[in-house]
Order: sequence, then structure tokens, then C-alpha cells
Amino acid sequence: MRDLDEKVVLVTGATRSIGEYIARGLHARGAYVVVTGIEDDLGEAIATELGARAVYRRMDITSDAEIDGCLDEIREVHGHLDAVVNNACSYLDNGISTRREDWLAALNVNVVGAAVLVDKAVPLMTRPNSVVVNIGSVAGKFGNGFRGPYSVGKAGLMHYTRLAAVALGNRGIRVVTVSPGWTWSPPMEAMTDNNRDLADKAGAEVVPLGRVGRMPEVANVVAFAISDDASWVNGCDLPVDGGFSMIGPDRGLGPRYWTAHYAPEFSTGEPS
Repeated sequence: MRDLDEKVVLVTGATRSIGEYIARGLHARGAYVVVTGIEDDLGEAIATELGARAVYRRMDITSDAEIDGCLDEIREVHGHLDAVVNNACSYLDNGISTRREDWLAALNVNVVGAAVLVDKAVPLMTRPNSVVVNIGSVAGKFGNGFRGPYSVGKAGLMHYTRLAAVALGNRGIRVVTVSPGWTWSPPMEAMTDNNRDLADKAGAEVVPLGRVGRMPEVANVVAFAISDDASWVNGCDLPVDGGFSMIGPDRGLGPRYWTAHYAPEFSTGEPS
């Protein structure tokens, strides 16, 4: 389905993982995709493989000069920008023991860089249904004792979506968050020794659909958010998590299940 024809989209952190799938998915739907990141060999290879309507440009979103250079080229080549996908992310994180310099470095990527990029991109976003898609995470919605800058950054980016939607609405620019849940991607591959069955087994414990997500499933929702079909979707979070974020810490099973877990004599055989 080529429903994004003629749209010019900039994707940050697009040289691997979910960002790469987002860039590929948008390109497959007809968009002109500016693949950005800091891994030049990977980015050039992706753009070369995609061919027409794709280009790689190095852009470290902590660098104003690199942001300006990328946007200047988009202005020169296209004259406008239809969408920004803020996917670039730092995983620099040592939980609550994270050092000050690491907090600042991580948040500079996960929140500040994204906000600065949007501010600089706004003058180019002049066409109807221009949109910013911020990639959030279930990690930004719930407490996690092992996470610090990552989850705080995602929570901040999700709130930035709300304030930017209000601030940019009068320009006709929509701002939304797409928040993946547990997704089969390089971080999960690493923690499971590339065992997808193990990942799905773990996911079945907390995800109503009984598995972890797939990167193309996230990319599909980003494509929808950018499309004209989503022209009245603004300021909200679009969860792509198989239902993870709709159930509470009791996994949606209720107190009868959990008391019976520890005292089987009280079990009725049914959750409540």
C-alpha cells in the first residue's frame, strides 16, 4: 500500500533496530525517507539498498550543527518536511545509581535532542497534516527498579508530545507518541541469547496477546500516525504493546488468583 506518496519523512536513530524498520516501512509505503543516525556504514547501506526515495545523512541529535546541516539539505532538496520521527535513543542507564554525567548524556538524546530537532524542523513543516511522531515506551509509564534515565526520558518524551501538540496545533502540526511494549529487537535478542521462543514465553506472562511484539508491527503504527488517515489524531499515545499497558501489576488476574497461588486450597479454578 503506497499511502505516503510524496511525503518527506526524517527518522532519527534509523540505522538499526526499530528505527530501521520504521524507515523501511515508510519507504515501502511511498515516502521519501531521510535515514539519520551516527552509524555511517549502516546508514549508507540501508539507503543504498532502498534506492530511490531514500538518503542517509549523519545527524547526532545532540549537535545543533548537525541538525541544522540535515535540515538545510532537506530545505534545499525538497523545500518542506512532512514528518519527523523521534526514534533516536540512549540506553546509557545504571538505574538510580546512574552518575550525573550519564543522566545528562542520556536525557540529551532521549528528550532534549528530540525537542530541539522539532523546534528547528517546524519552519519546514508547512504542508497540511504535518506530524511529529515520538517513539515512547511502556518503560515510561510504569516504575522499574532497574531503569533510570531510559524510563525517565521516555516519560519526559511522552509529556513533550502533549505540550507540543498544544503549542503546534495552530500551525496544523500534529504530535503523537507511539509506545512499543516488549518487542523482539536487538536488546531483547541480547538478553535472551537470540531465543525468540524464550522471549515469547516471558511475554506470555505479562502480555494479553501472549507474546512479544515484532518490529514491523511498531513500524505499521508509525506509518498510520503519519498518514492522512490519522489527520484527527493528536496529542495522544498510541500503544503498540499487545495490551501490556491496560493490565495492572496483578496481570489482570485479580486477588482470587494470587491468593490461590500461595494457598491453592482457596482456588476456585477461575481468576477474578
